[in-house]
Amino acid sequence: MKNGLRQSMSTVHTWSGLLLGWLLYVMFLCGTVAYFQEEVTRWMQPEVAPAHSQAEAVAGAQAWLTRHAGDALSWYIAPPGRRGAVTQVYWQPADPASGGRTSATLDGQGREVVARATSGGYFLYRLHFDLHYLPVIWARIIVGIAAMFMLVAILSGIITHKKIFADFFMLRFGKGQRSWLDAHNVTAVLALPFHLMITYTGLVSLASLYAPAPVAAAFTSGGAYYAAAFPTGASAAAAGVRQPLAPLGTMVLRATQVFDAREIGYLWVQSPGDRNASVAITTSPAAGFDTRGDTMLFDGVTGQPREPSPPRGTAQRAESVMVGIHAGRYANLPLRWLYFLSGVFGTAMVATGLVLWTAKRRQRLPDPERPHIGFRIVERMNVATIAGFPLALASYFLANRLLPVAASDRPDREIATLFIVWGIAALWAMIRRPQRAWRDIAAITALAFAAVPVVSLIAVGPSLSLAARHDSLIYPVFDLVMLVTAALAAVAARYAGLAATRTRRVAR
Repeated sequence: MKNGLRQSMSTVHTWSGLLLGWLLYVMFLCGTVAYFQEEVTRWMQPEVAPAHSQAEAVAGAQAWLTRHAGDALSWYIAPPGRRGAVTQVYWQPADPASGGRTSATLDGQGREVVARATSGGYFLYRLHFDLHYLPVIWARIIVGIAAMFMLVAILSGIITHKKIFADFFMLRFGKGQRSWLDAHNVTAVLALPFHLMITYTGLVSLASLYAPAPVAAAFTSGGAYYAAAFPTGASAAAAGVRQPLAPLGTMVLRATQVFDAREIGYLWVQSPGDRNASVAITTSPAAGFDTRGDTMLFDGVTGQPREPSPPRGTAQRAESVMVGIHAGRYANLPLRWLYFLSGVFGTAMVATGLVLWTAKRRQRLPDPERPHIGFRIVERMNVATIAGFPLALASYFLANRLLPVAASDRPDREIATLFIVWGIAALWAMIRRPQRAWRDIAAITALAFAAVPVVSLIAVGPSLSLAARHDSLIYPVFDLVMLVTAALAAVAARYAGLAATRTRRVAR
């Protein structure tokens, strides 16, 4: 009975991991990098100095918005936290049909950033659950299906491997299929609690999309649901009487005291410059496990606190905490590195599982040198994704340093570079023999990652100088991570080259 259960779970584990494994690999890799999305963005905008205080940054943003969007219906201000450097501002124009701009990036003093425009680490964060070039809803449905497959694969893998913890201590090199199985077991078990947590909480974060029936049964519309789930407090309609907005920096200082010095996440100003203006200040997701944060309401004209925001229920707080644990924004630096390393193990777990599928089945083929079309597709998709996407990621960083700083469409061109390079790598994987394609793409990936610090040195100057100027070690640490990644890719290229040589000898 037990053997029958394990055998059936083995089949479930194999196919649930394979069918969407390539997408899961990209999701894991981008999500892992996104644990340092603020730092990646700062590296990609080396001209921007960090802000001294949130209150100062908000005061500067208020002055800028008053000059450039004084007649807007609402403002949204996201000041830099302890890890960020810029203030993001958005506004809703009084005339939506005007077609003007609705956002800007400011420095800590409220000056518009004159630096290389980039989507930075935020793009990689969104890519891991919103994908790209697809409608957001469809992308999230696809990602949710992949996450469900991942959860099934993890649970069925636990049932299948009866010696999973014993095998954890076995890592044998140069043993072919046995080595890939050992690597898969080690990377899976080493961060198993993380893998379960990150997959389940990822599904919880979009539960209303994946399980819409309860929402439809309890609420008349999606707007009514969001108003109840994420209340912002009552606010009066605009009176049509102009009256200056009270200093937002002072409100931030007061809110910070009430929030026990917790970091501010964003401000939402309704009807700025109107007699009925209101301000909602919410704590940052980095301020604790509760990613939705606490909100404090102010009268926009007097600057005095209003009635407290409606309390949230236990279920809402539980959902908010699970989303916070998934995103890891609350984590201090050592814990964030632990998140990062666990994500690396998750990425390796998916990659080794995909390679293991081909390694196991090649031995069962009637003619391993002439496999059937399905096997060839899987084998080449492995190369295109596992080797090709890291190369695309390196090209994204290189594009940031090589594209003209003044180009108006720089963010789109950086993103396009990533997908173009990935497409070229995929094409190369399809036309070359797999072992040679592994070697070629891994070698180019090593060169690309090694080139990132060199190109950065030529384009913007030494990392140590940037670190001294901005009082931050982000720049040299980023270069070090690039070099370590290049070394790992070089080892992979050498291993693939030896495997290709061995394959040719066996064929002869």
